[in-house]
Amino acid sequence: MDKDDWTKDRVAYLKGLKTRTEHQELLVLLFDKPDRDKQDDRKLDVLLRAEKAAVRANKARQEAANLIRSEEKAIKEAECKARTKRLIELGGLVDLAGISAKDKGELLGAFLGLSRVVDEERWAKWKQEGDTLLAEREQAKKET
Repeated sequence: MDKDDWTKDRVAYLKGLKTRTEHQELLVLLFDKPDRDKQDDRKLDVLLRAEKAAVRANKARQEAANLIRSEEKAIKEAECKARTKRLIELGGLVDLAGISAKDKGELLGAFLGLSRVVDEERWAKWKQEGDTLLAEREQAKKET
């Protein structure tokens, strides 16, 4: 598309707008003026350059907004994947403990009871037992 085609298309677009900026209004008026002199042509040229710059700026703003949305979406997806992985691992621990057949209410009640345990020695003992079982499972996987 050459310069004249862009100008004609842009002026047609501007004419279709309900509201235009002051410089867009002047651009349309000068473009439609049948007997433009050199000064009018210079003004029109300046207004066209300003309009092209505004179009480029709007495009750049849109690209920046798209980039930001894309980054935010990627972060949310990564967070969702991490949460899903964590939940699957927790489900695996429930299964490994042999309590996956229990009712949801029973499991939640047991977890609530565990959450109230403040005895650090008890937690340390449970951790040791859990780490031992996990290490044995890892070893068994390596051997097969």
